[in-house]
This record gives sequence, C-alpha cells and structure tokens, in this order.
Amino acid sequence: MPILKSLGVADSKVPRAGTLPLRSSRNPFEEVSGLEEEEAAELGALPNGTSCRRRATLEKLAGLSPFRLGKTPGRRAGSPRDGQPRSFLGRVLSPGIRRSSADFGLLARLQGSRAQGDEEAAGEAARRLAFLRLGRGPKPRRASLAERVVPAGEAAPEPPPKVPEPPKVKEPLSVLEILSLIQQRELARADEHILELEAEELASSGGGAPGPPKAEGAGGGRRARDVALLYEALQREMWALVRETLAGPGLGAGSGAGAVAQLGQVLVQEEAADGRRGPEAARKLRARWAEAVARAARERLEAAAPGAPGGLAGQLEALRGRLLEDMGVVRGRLAPSYPAGLGAFGVYLRGYHGALAEWMGAAARRRLPLADRYALLHWHNQVYPREVLGLVDMVALENGELGPLLSPGTLRGLEDECVTDVKAQTRAALLRVLQEDGEHWGSTEDWSSNLAQDVCELLEEHTERAPRISQEFGERMAHCCLGGLAEFLQSFQQRVERFHENPGVRELPPDTYISRTISLVNCGPPLRALAERLARVGPPESEPAREAAASALDRVIRLCHRILTDLLFQELQPHFSKLMRRKWLSSSEALDGIVGTLGAKALALRRMQDEPYQALVAELHRRALVEYVRPLFRGRLRCGSARTRSRVAGRLREDAAQLERLFRRLESQASWLDAVVPRLAEVLRLEDTPSIQMEVGVLVRDYPDIRQKHVATLLDIRGLRHTAARQEILAVTRDLELCEVAALSPPRDRAFFADIPVPRPPICLSLPLFLGRLTLSRLACLPWPRPPAPSPLRRPQARR
Repeated sequence: MPILKSLGVADSKVPRAGTLPLRSSRNPFEEVSGLEEEEAAELGALPNGTSCRRRATLEKLAGLSPFRLGKTPGRRAGSPRDGQPRSFLGRVLSPGIRRSSADFGLLARLQGSRAQGDEEAAGEAARRLAFLRLGRGPKPRRASLAERVVPAGEAAPEPPPKVPEPPKVKEPLSVLEILSLIQQRELARADEHILELEAEELASSGGGAPGPPKAEGAGGGRRARDVALLYEALQREMWALVRETLAGPGLGAGSGAGAVAQLGQVLVQEEAADGRRGPEAARKLRARWAEAVARAARERLEAAAPGAPGGLAGQLEALRGRLLEDMGVVRGRLAPSYPAGLGAFGVYLRGYHGALAEWMGAAARRRLPLADRYALLHWHNQVYPREVLGLVDMVALENGELGPLLSPGTLRGLEDECVTDVKAQTRAALLRVLQEDGEHWGSTEDWSSNLAQDVCELLEEHTERAPRISQEFGERMAHCCLGGLAEFLQSFQQRVERFHENPGVRELPPDTYISRTISLVNCGPPLRALAERLARVGPPESEPAREAAASALDRVIRLCHRILTDLLFQELQPHFSKLMRRKWLSSSEALDGIVGTLGAKALALRRMQDEPYQALVAELHRRALVEYVRPLFRGRLRCGSARTRSRVAGRLREDAAQLERLFRRLESQASWLDAVVPRLAEVLRLEDTPSIQMEVGVLVRDYPDIRQKHVATLLDIRGLRHTAARQEILAVTRDLELCEVAALSPPRDRAFFADIPVPRPPICLSLPLFLGRLTLSRLACLPWPRPPAPSPLRRPQARR
C-alpha cells in the first residue's frame, strides 16, 4: 500500500490510538516522520549500506496488511507481543477491532495529504508491470498438484471432503462508518450499530476486563461521547426526514417510503431499547418524533399563511388547503410506511392540530377587526370540524378526540367583542341612515325611500352570520340586534311625528305628501318581520324589545293611516253632507260622488304594501259607513208614514249594496260592515213589534257597541214615541247591555256605533203637574218675571 511504503515503520513505535486527540493542531506528517527517524536509529543500516527506514520487509508488513491469506503459527518478527499495544496503523487496518473516531480522523488527514503522490506512484508501477509482461510473453500453464502426483493413465483420487468454514464473525463498524450510514439514510442499520456501541460502552464501564484505570476511563469517556454524537446525528437525519417527507413526494434525497420505513424501524428499536435502559436513561425517541412532527407542521402552516391575500379569512383558507394537502400525503404515502404500532396518522394529525391551535391562539390575542373575528369564529366552529376533521378518520386516534383549537374563555371573549362592536356600529349606522333618509321627506323632488331595506341589510349581516357560527352566539346576536332595532324604531316614530306636525309640510302638493306618507308606512312590514324573526331566534328576554319595536311601528302606521284617511274624507265631506235629505231619496248623485272619489284615490293607495293597505282599506270602509249613517242618526229624516219608511229603507239597501261592491273591488277584508246598513233599514221597514224586537236583538248581537240611545233614535225616526211598543223594544237593548258579554267593549277596529254621536232628546215638562208638586214656600223661591219697564211718556198731540 502506498501509505505503508511511504511510512515503513514498525508498529510498536506508533503511539496508541486512544491517546491521540480527535482533532490535533499538529501536522500529522511531522508525527509520522519523527516516528520513522526513531525506528531507523534503532534498526541501523542493512548489509548493503542502505537504511532500514526506506524498506518495508515482509515481517514488518505481516501484522499490518489487511489482505493476509492466513495465520502463521507462532509470533512473527516485528509483530507486537501479547499484551503489547498495537501500532496506530495496525489498529486501523486489522480486523476484529472497532476503530474509534480519533483513529479515522488522523487517517483521513494522512490520506488526504498524500493522495496525489500515491496516485502517481501507482500509475508508474502499473506501466512497468505492463512492459515486463510484453517482454516475457504469456504466462505458461502450471500443472496442478494432482497431475504431478498421479501417474498418467490412473484415476485421480477423490478430493478430500471440504471442511465447513467457521461462521464469519460480524466485524464491528467504526464511528465514521456508522456516521456514513446515517448520512446515507440507512437509519435502521446505523441504529443497530449505535446500540451495539452503546452496549460495549456499558459493558466496559460496568463489568469489563480489568485494565489500567486511566486507559479505561479515557476509552469509556470517548465511547460515551461517540454514542452521544451518533445519536445527535441520527436524530438530525430523522427529523430532517420528517420535514422533507411532508413537503410532497419526490422532494429531498432519501425521502421515499423506504427511508420513512427505516425511521419507523428506528423508533421501534429505540422503544425496545428504552425498556432495557430503564426510565431514567430512556432516550424517548418516540416522544421526540412527535415533537419533530409538530415542529414540521408548525413550519408548514406558518409558511402557508403569511402570503395569502384577503386578510385573516384568506389566511385561514390557505391553512385549510395546506392541511388537506399534507394530511392527504400522510394518509396516502407516509402513514402506511410506518409500523402499525406507532399510530403514525394520529401523531401527524395531533401535530397539525397543535400547530394550528398555536396559530389561532396567537391570532385571537391580536386586536382584530369585526370581520376577522367573524371569520376566525366561523372557521373554528364550522370549517375546521366539517371540511378538515370531517374528512379525517378519527378512529385512527389512539387517545380519543382532539382538544379544542381555542379555549372556551377565548371563544367567549371573541363573541363578547363581536356583540359589543355590533351594538356600537349598528346604532351609529342606523341613526346615520335615518338622518340621510329624513332629509328627503320634505323635498318636492321625485324620490323613493330605501330606509327599511338599508336597516334590514345592516342588521341581517350580523344576524345571518352569527347563527352559522353557533346557536348560542346566534341568540346573543339576535338579542343585541333586536335591542338596537327597538331603539331605532322609537327614533323613527319621533321623527315621523315631527314630520307630520311641521306646518311647512302642509304646503307640499297633496300627491307628494300622500306619496311621502305611503313611503313611511311601507317601512313597517319589513321592519316588523325583522323584529319578529329576531324575537324568535333570540332568548326569552328579547320579548320586551319586540313589544317596544311593535308598539313604535303601530304608532307610526296608525298616524299615517289617520293622516291619509283625514285627507281623503276632507275631499268626500261635501258628498256626505248631501245624504239623508229629500233630494237623496230621489237622486244618487251624492253616493256616486263618494264611490267615484274613493275609487280614484284607491289607485294611489295601492302602492302601499299589502299588510298596511288592508288595514287602511278596512279603516276607509268603516269610516265611509260611519259617515254615511251619521246623518241618519242626526234626525234629518222623519218617517211618520209606512210609505216613507219603505222608501227610506229601500234607498238604504241600494246604497249599502253599491258600497259593498266598491270595497270588495278595493279588496277590503272588513266584511262585518256589510250588514250594518241593511239591519238599520229593516228596523225602519218592519211594522210589527216582535219583528222589530228580533231585528234589534240581532243588531245588538253583531255590533256590541250599539247603545239604547241609538235604538231610541231609530224609533224616533220611524215615529214610534211614548208607546208600550217602544218600551218593549228598548227593553231588549237594556237586557243585552246588562249582559256580561255585551259589557265587553269591542276592539278599536271593530267599533262602529261608538263613533256615531246621538243628539240629546228634548226634555218636555208638564207644567201643571210640575207646579202642583211644588209647595208654596218653594214657589216663593222661584224667580218671578218682572213687569215690563214703563215706556216713556209721549207728548199728546193736539186734536185737530
């Protein structure tokens, strides 16, 4: 070998490898040359005068060459005696001895410095051998030993039976060779040799062969350091492999399924070794593997989130994509490569879950805007369980379900911040919308209000997102928005009242004023529906806020309906003043004017939404009949004869039918009003007392607000005064008024006769009877009429 020829020294003169440092500041070539000079001085010169330092004899090479053909009996010259330490090169190259890290460190330096010279010498020797072969010719065939011993023509004896070779002893690897295995990602083999080296270290330190204490201490300490360094290198490669395999297939050298399988085998071997080491000396590589998986998952998630556009929502979407991508790699490629007992899929899933929990906890601690809080809560409660964990086989987890990403206290804090921000933002936004919309109410320009739509959009943005996060959060948000809506509607009611009380509003054109009022009424149905929906979703304590919102809307709608009804009947009043007169009996002019005006105005009122329109038409229906019947109870007509009563009753029935057709065309739902005028006509038409009593009873039953004074006025109109029949008829009314059921006043929308005043009947006193009941003393107290003052005296005229 080139190194041995260049050295040419006896192995006994080389210092022991255990005493050499792993890294020396001295030049290795100076050490070797110094050793050569010492050996040359001891051996002297050869007979031909040459120095022994330049030759390498067979005796010297006998103990150094790793290519020996067999063992020579006895001790060879130049070889170390029993118990004598071997030379540096003997320990490096001889089999059966484990080389330490210091030996290979020095050998590597020597080989590196002389590599170029050895290559040149080897090339020159090869050229000389080739030249000698050309001059000598081909090598002749030599007869075998059997051919030389056995004469020609005789059979050759059978060869002796082959003696089975003894099993080859597994040669232990050096530290550098184990390190090379680690770097080549042959992790399982490397771990086996590390475990052997660790066992040797334990044996030498605990119960090995006795030797010099200093040597044992130096060798044991070096071996322990070698084991520790090898374990560090092994773990570096293992955790690097964990990171590389998560990046995707085909990325990183040695990151295939075979390397992952070797990593899993190392974990199994080390777990078995931990059982032999005991709890205190256990290395716990399985737990460190789980930590490495968590670190790799954290790096993967942190690399995916920052570059995502769209704020926190975009980052969460990027995290979802990275989670699904990596868990797909784990499920399809990595988990099957690990041994089944490790539960690899559960380890990776827990690592990603923990890394994601850390990321979301850090995000929740920041001051986030309202939209980002909504996104974080929705992703935590809905997206992650449904779109990530829903696609994962949870049976693969060994220790049950995963914990929450965020603690309940953190979630409650985020919800509280959302509710607080929504309350403040919606209150300001609703008042701003009301202010902007109210500025257009008094203008004459063509404008349509979007107030209700804007309010619903502002509140529904929160009331629709919150229930998708959780039911409890949806209830809290609904209660918050309902309270804000109730406050807004109270402000809206006050603003509408100020609008109608403003004298300048009356100066608007009638059509514009009616259009503005209809727009205000149309705000009621959507806002009422929103309040009802929020009350249904919200908790039971939301009922007071719902009632406050409904009350404010009712006041607004009643006010607007009263305004529209008053405007309409101001225009109809001239027609109603012509009713119940002599001309009315023979002409339908008054009623035709009423029907025509109501039909024309109904086109403008039809722009109102259905719910308030039905209420307005029902009020117009009731008010029209009240105004129609009012002149009758004022006593404009006196039906003293049966013929007159029949004519008046016929006319009332005709007008009632015409009004019924009108309001049916206007889609009025107040059908209970259609029978009031025909009932009054029947009371006037009938002649026999029992029939009149029955009709009055039906009238009182259908219209509980009728009173005895109304029936008395009808009897006065038909000329029935101070008779027994009159008292019998009025007795029916008195009995029904005293009934407990009739005493209940009907609701406002069902009241009819309560709005019809009845003139007070005149009081007629019988003067003789009245005076007869007074005593003389009381008569003296009565004021007597004074005599008229005397007229001034006239001067008498002289007679002619």
